[in-house]
Amino acid sequence: MTIPTTMNAVVLHDADDMRVEQWSVPQPGPGEVLLKVEVASICGTDVKVLHRVLQGQPTGEFIMGHEYAGTVAALGPDVDEFQIGERVAVEVHKGCERCENCIKGWYTSCLNYGNLAKGHRAKGLTCDGGFAEYAVNHINTLYRLPDNLTFEQACMVTTAASPLWAIDLIGGYVAGETVLILGPGPIGLTAVQLCKALGAERVILSGTRDSRLEVGKRLGADFTINVRTENLADRIREITRGKGADSVLECAGGPTSMQEALENVKRGGRIGVVAWYTGPVQVDMNLAVRSNVRIYAARGEGGMNCGRSLALMSAGKITADAIITHHFELDQIHEAFQTYVNRIDNALKVAIHI
Repeated sequence: MTIPTTMNAVVLHDADDMRVEQWSVPQPGPGEVLLKVEVASICGTDVKVLHRVLQGQPTGEFIMGHEYAGTVAALGPDVDEFQIGERVAVEVHKGCERCENCIKGWYTSCLNYGNLAKGHRAKGLTCDGGFAEYAVNHINTLYRLPDNLTFEQACMVTTAASPLWAIDLIGGYVAGETVLILGPGPIGLTAVQLCKALGAERVILSGTRDSRLEVGKRLGADFTINVRTENLADRIREITRGKGADSVLECAGGPTSMQEALENVKRGGRIGVVAWYTGPVQVDMNLAVRSNVRIYAARGEGGMNCGRSLALMSAGKITADAIITHHFELDQIHEAFQTYVNRIDNALKVAIHI
């Protein structure tokens, strides 16, 4: 495989100033491989990066993009875990492998987050990412792509792994339960499929857009609630016979979403928080304390859940195709972001073909 010295990449300059320009092709170091990026996708976190409001992102120019998949193009020194030509899916986070959190497996909350000198990497967030023709990744962040999955589908592993990590944190078992999922975005829609695949008896999806709720129905939601036309608490009481949901996955990130989670979870229930918020939110924590509600915040795609998500996708338990709605080329990156941010034509997941 002939590798050029320069490549096209989406480089962030100042806030809201991203440009497709020539960049040097990176060289893999020990434990790393060079990927020929095939497909990338846009996530809500990329919008925060674009606005330069994300913790730990570089202050200077750097390459954006943290959801991508590709082909191994070159190997770093002593790398024998992968071979040139293998197709791989990518995980965002590589912990420093030296702090107590990383040793315990909590690498998405690495105590050296953003410290490249100590080995931490969050691709496209704290260092160069994958909105480019080539990217370097540590072998710890790579998963071989099953033959029956496409590069587009592989870009969804982080989207799936984030709610799966939340399910992991709340106990890992939702079989026989009623699960309320707040927010029918890509993460919430994937969470619907995960909960059904893991045996949830009833999955309730709430949101504000009928078109997205309809997608949720097709993906397995047993009940959908448009909170603009129905009272969420009344419907949850009706569906659960007054008990409340056994578990809630908060995937919406709205100003009242966490309060709604607390109001609709059962006494002694669990809440997994996957969403990011635009700022501080106000909630009545007495609802949690009085009812012994357990709250778990899930940072990213921890617990090696990208590999589990990939396995579930390959087995047909979750699908990405209904969520990937729009396609662009790398040089159309501005149009792609406008489509994603403004939800043009009900955009959910926007794919970038490199």
